[in-house]
Amino acid sequence: MELSKVDILVDNILDEIKTTSSSDITRQSKIKRSAGQMASAQARKHNDPLYKRMIYFKEKYRQFKEKVHQKYGPRVRSKARQ
Repeated sequence: MELSKVDILVDNILDEIKTTSSSDITRQSKIKRSAGQMASAQARKHNDPLYKRMIYFKEKYRQFKEKVHQKYGPRVRSKARQ
């Protein structure tokens, strides 16, 4: 019996379990994560407009996050060290 690409990816993810995590990652969450990654890869491959919007807003999120860190970073850095 030949394994599908999804089964092979799930098996690879299950084999790469990291023991340093304080929480256990379930098989279902690994399958969900790999399915999400594969969906994004397919959308990118097919030049899906939804994928382009997703990437655009992810970049905007990062830009605003950086601005917030620049604005408040010096103020909270000393508190973070305590």
